[in-house]
Amino acid sequence: MKRLLLLLLIAAPVSAQSVTPNFTTGSMTQTVTATQEVTETIAIERFGGAVATWNGDNVQPTGDATATSPASIDLTGSNTQFYVVDPSQPWQLEIITRAAGLVETEDVTRTIETNTTTNTLSVFSQ
Repeated sequence: MKRLLLLLLIAAPVSAQSVTPNFTTGSMTQTVTATQEVTETIAIERFGGAVATWNGDNVQPTGDATATSPASIDLTGSNTQFYVVDPSQPWQLEIITRAAGLVETEDVTRTIETNTTTNTLSVFSQ
């Protein structure tokens, strides 16, 4: 008898019931936050040519100095000398020499941090 009852229970048909949602409207909010960090390094090398210039008031070059124009005088000669034109007046002399090659280096390291927040609102209804 027990076996027959078990057999009847196993062979009984199964039916699904429909589900009806019990809401009519709704909404959902989502917030996403992201952080990005970028570190960059900038390395700059500046090169220049050889420079040999002079600037002065009440002075004049002599010796191996050759002038192609009043503003450009070649100071590469070893016997270049300067003399004061009028000793009774004040005078000034500035000589700048630089070999060709690396003139300046610049290294910059910076970090850029970006924070992003995205809010999403979803509204739904039946």
